[in-house]
Amino acid sequence: MQRTKNLGRDLGLQVRMVFTMLLLTFVYLVFSFILFRVTHAGILLVVIPLGGLFFQYYFSDKIVLSSVGARIVTDREAPRLVGIVQRLAQQADVPMPRVAISQTPMPNAFATGRSPKHAVIVVTTGLLQQLSEPELAAVLGHEMTHIRNRDMVVMTMAGSFAAVAAWLTQWMFWFGPGLGGGYGGRRDNNNGAALVMLATVLVAIISHMLVLALSRYREYAADRGGALLTGQPEQLESALMRISGTMSRIPERDLRQAEPLSALFIAAPKRQIVFEFFSDHPTLEHRIARLQRLSQEMARS
Repeated sequence: MQRTKNLGRDLGLQVRMVFTMLLLTFVYLVFSFILFRVTHAGILLVVIPLGGLFFQYYFSDKIVLSSVGARIVTDREAPRLVGIVQRLAQQADVPMPRVAISQTPMPNAFATGRSPKHAVIVVTTGLLQQLSEPELAAVLGHEMTHIRNRDMVVMTMAGSFAAVAAWLTQWMFWFGPGLGGGYGGRRDNNNGAALVMLATVLVAIISHMLVLALSRYREYAADRGGALLTGQPEQLESALMRISGTMSRIPERDLRQAEPLSALFIAAPKRQIVFEFFSDHPTLEHRIARLQRLSQEMARS
């Protein structure tokens, strides 16, 4: 299909995903070396991280769906929604993802899953109630682009690096720094504990900043891909402005509950993004500006 050919592959996103995963792997290996020198618990550094990553890879979609209270729906239950997703999947040349609905007034959507064959698109009841059908199609096109780009699994795995590092550190302090052979006296223990704590903080900061940068770029890429897929960037502009405007009226409790999954959503569950560098989403103004430039490019072609 012509639209599918126009989508192409976002080389910038592909390069950033590879770079992020390589750098995170290097950071984690350095952290593992430090932890091994302190604890000499080599088995922990192999079994636990691999087990944690395996669990994240295969069950992340189920964990995410459960955390937002989303339920898989069929075309009988939500014919309009499933019909739009089915049409976009055909246009994007990806397998038909499962569709789920989360009962919350916050207007939002996200895609999750370990691969296009196991993908799920989740929309909230707030989104379904507030968007017109063209706007809804634009949002779903954005999420379909995430599936096509395979960036949701990279985000899931990248985010798990810091979690695994923190988990290993908790194990060390829970069972004692002498686990697996340990090291010398109290002074060595204190120095070792301080070194591991410092390494954990650095891993957390580096991992977090890398994930934020990748998350912001992947939103730009999905905005562009979704606009090309539907051929209506102005509808995505309208949807983003409507979602952003409604977010300020959502109860603070609902926003806080959604914040752990902020990077997955099409719009950050926050009232306003002040400092983009420390956010997992670009500002609304920057996203709208890019969509308007894309609209002008499409009009000229």
